[in-house]
Amino acid sequence: MNTVAVSPVLPVYARQDLTFVRGEGATLVDADGRAYVDFLAGIAVVGLGHCHPAPLAAAQAQLERLWHVSNLYWSEPMIALAERLSDRFGGARAFFCNSGAEAVEAGLKYARKATGKPGVVSLTGSFHGRTLGALSVTGQSGKREAFEPLLPHVSFAAPNDADSLAPAITAETGCILLEPVQGEGGVHELDAGFVAETRRLADENGAVLLFDEVQTGVGRTGTFFAWERLGVRPDAVTLAKGLANGLPIGCLLVGDEAPEGFAPGDHASTFGGNPVACAAANAVCDELTDDLLAGVTATGLALTAGLRELPRVREVRGAGLLLGAELGRPASEVVAQCAGRGLLVGTAGESVLRLTPPLVVTAAEVDQALGTLEEVLA
Repeated sequence: MNTVAVSPVLPVYARQDLTFVRGEGATLVDADGRAYVDFLAGIAVVGLGHCHPAPLAAAQAQLERLWHVSNLYWSEPMIALAERLSDRFGGARAFFCNSGAEAVEAGLKYARKATGKPGVVSLTGSFHGRTLGALSVTGQSGKREAFEPLLPHVSFAAPNDADSLAPAITAETGCILLEPVQGEGGVHELDAGFVAETRRLADENGAVLLFDEVQTGVGRTGTFFAWERLGVRPDAVTLAKGLANGLPIGCLLVGDEAPEGFAPGDHASTFGGNPVACAAANAVCDELTDDLLAGVTATGLALTAGLRELPRVREVRGAGLLLGAELGRPASEVVAQCAGRGLLVGTAGESVLRLTPPLVVTAAEVDQALGTLEEVLA
């Protein structure tokens, strides 16, 4: 089905000519009835797999009660989700929105209000979204150039290079922003020592340490928050993607020990905290048991080992089920050839294959994906 020539959708995505009509677990089915093994999961979104019965039932039940209520009032699903996330963080307050970029924007505003300082230090290779503020702190020139000049007072340090981090911080720095694993930037995990140094420098300079866990959070790396793996608690963290297993939601969590910031009227989101999305997110949180998270770690190790045995794979990076395979050829070619064989994967740079399967992917599905990749890369 070729829809490219007739679609009235703005061409901001380089979409493949695939139209999907249903999904279950790690399987998607296209309009022609062909099944695909989904090792992209909406780019780390459907962590529990497509149409998982728990968030599905929660969303359906909530739809029958209440779809929307203004944020002038409270809703039970929003309160419950804030409590769950606060417990996971170890004490925090939540602002709910609809996407990762929106959560990052909220984090930037919070840091400026809390510290009174406009400066942000981010990392080269980072990706924080495509809205104007989030793009301004994204460390990829190719994504920034067409929209410059962007926001001022932003500087970039090299990841895992403490020597470049300290000089980037000035008296006007109010926020240090990082992804525990750079997803879009090639799947590079930050070292625990480097992250600990960012914590020290943030404290020393009165800056908010903000972790962008839009992609790494909600179990993707084998712990609910990726910062748990690193042993460094941020002042604030953003979540989105996997939080409601595919329904639009974003969140900024501000730790109870972080400086005061927002007051009524400082920020808002009309659809933020939507009861249906929050109901689904509550179900997701309930499903992310210790056993499931341990399975993410184990499956990630098995997938990593299998990828390292494949031809033309030079390096495998990442954590849990957020993995990148450095190839000796353009990754987009491999993506297209895999799709032709019924496997969906993505890219994270010119030569990096990105794999973010559902957290519940089975060993048989891992073996099937590795077999397809072996055929394509041979």
